[in-house]
Amino acid sequence: MAIEIERKFLINGEGWRNLGTGVRYRQGYIRTENKTTVRVRVAGDKGYLTMKALAEGSAGIHRLEYEYPIPREDAEEMLEHLCDRPQIDKIRYRVNWKGTLWEIDEFSGENEGLIVAEVELADANQAIALPDWVGEEVSEDARYFNAYLAQHPYTQWENEN
Repeated sequence: MAIEIERKFLINGEGWRNLGTGVRYRQGYIRTENKTTVRVRVAGDKGYLTMKALAEGSAGIHRLEYEYPIPREDAEEMLEHLCDRPQIDKIRYRVNWKGTLWEIDEFSGENEGLIVAEVELADANQAIALPDWVGEEVSEDARYFNAYLAQHPYTQWENEN
């Protein structure tokens, strides 16, 4: 069983910006009737199909995750014909900081203005040093999950209250 343990943080300032190179990601979601997420992603020149769900008996940072490479052309067609709108468009930067790989997503389109840093852990209790550009932790706030952002874009949050 594949378990993803991930913490998410908002970003403070621009101190991260020159630490890594970015790759454009486009992703969409195929509607399901349960709490499983089916994601189609194009990352650079690669395509992926991913299924995610909360691990039984857990909440927050533990999720089941199964990801498979697919031809980019298939992913492009799925994004066009099978996935709901709006979709996620972002630049992902990979930053190695003190031995830990951080993935920083700078969103555009419907989620313009949102920048989130993620770090995957081997264990939920793994200690990590937080860079000075990392701000508030939002790991257990479902609004920052990409699947939520696809249905409730960041630029519309003020209008949802």
